[in-house]
Amino acid sequence: MEKRNIKVGISNDHSAVELKNSVMKHLQEEGYEVINYGTDSTESYDYPLAATALAKGIQNKEVDLGIAICGTGVGISIACNKHKGIRACCCSEATSARLTREHNDANIICFGARIISTELANDIADTFLSTPFSNGERHKKRIAMIHEIEQ
Repeated sequence: MEKRNIKVGISNDHSAVELKNSVMKHLQEEGYEVINYGTDSTESYDYPLAATALAKGIQNKEVDLGIAICGTGVGISIACNKHKGIRACCCSEATSARLTREHNDANIICFGARIISTELANDIADTFLSTPFSNGERHKKRIAMIHEIEQ
């Protein structure tokens, strides 16, 4: 998928406003259309709300892929994964971001504003968004198994 054809949703809690804004700006400069589902306030905002907004955006096909950010990336990834059809992975480096797209067809990447730098966040996002699903039979089988668990 070309950048101009990928709609990216991004969501965050109160701890990640600054990092979210930096990543959004970077992605827009790279040519992505970005939709903000997160908060723009540093007032307390619960990460399950941010996760739900983004997950619904993917489920409703408003966006193709998502980025979710909280303090550590862990809480928001857990909350994202509670939604049907969502495969979210918390990553602190680009290799895992690439492999989760290739092998797991993950549709949301999560990371922590208190854990990684802006430069690393941009690298993880770029890698995640530019990596296609490998479409291998063993990977399709495993994703189907995950889908069955959701049922």
